[in-house]
Amino acid sequence: MIRVLIADDHPVVREGLKRILGEQSDIAIVGEAATGDEVLGALRTAASDILLLDIAMPGTRFVDVLKQLKADHPRVAVLVLSVYPEDQFALRAFRAGARGYLTKDHAPRQLVTAIRHIHGGGRFITPTAAEGLLVELERGPETVAHDLLSEQEHAVLRGLVAGKSAKTIGADLDVSPKTVSTYRSRILKKLGLESNADLVRYAIQNGLAE
Repeated sequence: MIRVLIADDHPVVREGLKRILGEQSDIAIVGEAATGDEVLGALRTAASDILLLDIAMPGTRFVDVLKQLKADHPRVAVLVLSVYPEDQFALRAFRAGARGYLTKDHAPRQLVTAIRHIHGGGRFITPTAAEGLLVELERGPETVAHDLLSEQEHAVLRGLVAGKSAKTIGADLDVSPKTVSTYRSRILKKLGLESNADLVRYAIQNGLAE
């Protein structure tokens, strides 16, 4: 029996995952967690083989959770679930100790396959993610998504995360609000995000928010 712990801050997502996995005779759900901190606590009380870990939960950053898991629970294999593009975060997840990476739009079709493959000792990655990993490796071992931003884009990112308006950010950088909006669009594209709320969450997870 494959013992699975589900970690996601959205109850609806957890219920969906439980519904998918509950149909499998060889998989048992042993617990749930809604924050990074809860994950570490849950693993102390629920013996688990696989951890399904959402990349964007509140609390401890997913990279830090992975590193802590590697130290404290080396036998627990982690399958990272994410709404973010594979080419932006998969490499970071694998470097931190994950055994697999799956975007949530692929999860309904490939989740069970991924869990069984990882439990058998393998790693799981989609062809799209594999291509993205090759690109990331070519950029260098320390490259992360926000390293691709220019200095001006970094400045705009910090302003947006701080809750500043385009007008205020433009005044700070001596550019027009329209130019700030252009930078914002570039930032979202480079980071694979869709909104200011996504930017804030990304900034917090990566230590970019003050």
